[in-house]
Amino acid sequence: MTEWTADSNEALTIQLVRSQKDVIQGEEVNCEEFHPAFTYPIYGTDEKLYGYRDLLVDLKFASGSLRTYLNVAYAAKLPAPSPVDDVQGLLSQYIPSDYETDLPSFEKKVEEDALAFKPFGEKIHSYTKPALASSEVLEYEVWHATFKTPGFREYHERMQLFIILYIEGGSYIDEDNAWEFVYEASSSEDKPSEFTYHFVGYSSLYPFYCFPEKVRMRLSQFVILPPWQAKGHGAALYTAIYNLTLARAEIAELTVEDPAEAFEDLRDRVDLRMLVAHAAFAAEAFGGEPSSTAGPVRTGKSKGKGAAGKLGPPVDRAWAERWRVQLKLAGRQFSRLVEMLQLLRIDAADVRAMRAYRLQVKERLYRFNFEVLMQLEKKERQEKLEETFQSVCEDYRRILAMAKI
Repeated sequence: MTEWTADSNEALTIQLVRSQKDVIQGEEVNCEEFHPAFTYPIYGTDEKLYGYRDLLVDLKFASGSLRTYLNVAYAAKLPAPSPVDDVQGLLSQYIPSDYETDLPSFEKKVEEDALAFKPFGEKIHSYTKPALASSEVLEYEVWHATFKTPGFREYHERMQLFIILYIEGGSYIDEDNAWEFVYEASSSEDKPSEFTYHFVGYSSLYPFYCFPEKVRMRLSQFVILPPWQAKGHGAALYTAIYNLTLARAEIAELTVEDPAEAFEDLRDRVDLRMLVAHAAFAAEAFGGEPSSTAGPVRTGKSKGKGAAGKLGPPVDRAWAERWRVQLKLAGRQFSRLVEMLQLLRIDAADVRAMRAYRLQVKERLYRFNFEVLMQLEKKERQEKLEETFQSVCEDYRRILAMAKI
């Protein structure tokens, strides 16, 4: 019966639709269809839809306002009393009830919304990138909003479906709590004094109490839609979030909730570049005044002049904690960043420095994995710790190569 069974990830196609007046030459996002990474929260763990031949679930969004269109089409459907999946009914539970099923009506709303829609909240960052296949330069803006921002709660109801579709284990959040959101929009000039906006992605943040009188900001969800992935937008969004954290006196640090591997890599790259570009940190860490952003890391060694820096190894712990607090980075994340910079700078031929580095990293790993390691015999524990150390170093080298510092 496979002819009556469809993969729900393949059957569901998504499209971000722009006004015909606002299709930018070379910006291939108006007509590009893409698919979700996950549909099991909607259609079940096997991600299969039964009862249709050549099933197509067409889900369109106005690229700015995210008004929604849904249509389910198929070549044939099993007749009653055969059980078939309620494809539209199941998906409709996850999108606002005002979705369109009439395509001309949806296209009319896209045109109406093109200039009427403006992002909600406060613009906190902007940057530019060239269009894909033209000489145009596109501006991108990052906006910050909360559920107290007028109109944003309703907009979030349209945004949140992307969390289900692109974050494994993602779920809708409790709107009664004090969530904050940072989302990104590309803006393109349509008329000399008017702009249109197009949704790129967003992140949700949740503040937790941090003794004695501050909050710890937790980055909970983070998604960039497929047409804009691998083009630097994720780094720009994370940078905006980090800068927002630095600017707010009540925030003690930025943490991340159960990061996926791809996001953890992105975070590491951005944080590493930030540390190396931070003149005061770099001067103290590496010793002397850096001549360029990447200079002290690329050319310094653990012997000679470079050894004057606080980075070590071993790192000056009081110095490191002072900078961690000032930069508002979580403890484990800052320790990893320090270890990466040490590994990049260290001279492998310097036996003393390598031993100091190994002991420093192993001590952190031991504390982090204490309960698991204590269940092993001493020899096995030592072997496991060495194996983990080598694996960590290998991963650090991978991340450093991607960061290109």
